Amino acid sequence: MRKIVFLFLFFTMVSFGIHRFYVGMFQLKFVPQKNEVQITTRVFIDDLTESINKEYKTKTFIGEKKETAHDEELVIKYFNKNFKIVIDGKNQEYVFLSKEVKENSLICYFKIKNVKKINALQVENTMLLSEFPDQQNIIQFENNGQKSSLLLSGETIKGMLK
Repeated sequence: MRKIVFLFLFFTMVSFGIHRFYVGMFQLKFVPQKNEVQITTRVFIDDLTESINKEYKTKTFIGEKKETAHDEELVIKYFNKNFKIVIDGKNQEYVFLSKEVKENSLICYFKIKNVKKINALQVENTMLLSEFPDQQNIIQFENNGQKSSLLLSGETIKGMLK
């Protein structure tokens, strides 16, 4: 747990300048009153842009004034390909809600609808790994007040949370 807190603080501190490490934050919260899982993600814009540009052989302007609707579509497509969630053995589709830029990070908001209960949640996360082999993705999950975490990387891209 200390490692995750350290990585989060370090991620926050370097978001004010150029970074030399690769960390993404993915927070999932089950909200039983709404029968949904709320997802908040935070990744460095320059890393995401580079990965999307190479993956889709294009030039995007994510988080810039020149950003287009097509750029946003590519962000969503990239997330859908590289960030997968399985709840109680069933693949889940999540809905993009919005995004915002803070310093040099892109924060995206998603949700999974029609979730009544979660016994086990599996996450597969290959975000940014194709371009940045040292990428580490921190997954935090809150389920009925119980919190759990995973640290995924190129060595371990998948994990289970309860």
